[in-house]
Amino acid sequence: MLWLPNILTLSRILAVPLLVGLLWPAEQGHEWRIGYIAAFGLYCLMGITDYFDGYLARAQGTVSKLGVFLDPIADKIMVGAVILMLCATRDITGPHIIAALVILLREIAVSGLREFLAQLRVSVPVSQLAKWKTACQLIALGALILAGGLPDWPFVKMTGLVTLWGAAVLTLITGWDYLRVGLKHMTE
Repeated sequence: MLWLPNILTLSRILAVPLLVGLLWPAEQGHEWRIGYIAAFGLYCLMGITDYFDGYLARAQGTVSKLGVFLDPIADKIMVGAVILMLCATRDITGPHIIAALVILLREIAVSGLREFLAQLRVSVPVSQLAKWKTACQLIALGALILAGGLPDWPFVKMTGLVTLWGAAVLTLITGWDYLRVGLKHMTE
């Protein structure tokens, strides 16, 4: 439990309320922008710990069942919280909410599917395309957080929205891949 990779994963989960607090809707003034910049810094730190918890666990040979269990949960909690907050603050609006919803629904569906398959002792490895989806998703959400702190730089928000749609498309493709595997085992 107290191995560094597990501590890093737990720190991501514990940092989510702080991240939400920094993104909490407030009066649009100077302090509001500082909250977004601080949220962007925390989001980047959380992303770095996400990389290093897995890297260290493999490098040190300390991969644990707890870490394998908590890591995807930490990722989904962070992504879900950021998407909800960006919609609440109207940083994601209009048709872009569809892309955010696709990402959220896929995360929930794949989690349920993985749980079902785990009961059958079927493991579904993460594909290279799913890793690209995750990268697009993390870049999109980071850019949208940063855009809230830099409203005079519209290209940052545009980058976030374009990569959000890219992540949504990859989400549909990889979600279908997982569903195909799941359906195969459900019909046997």
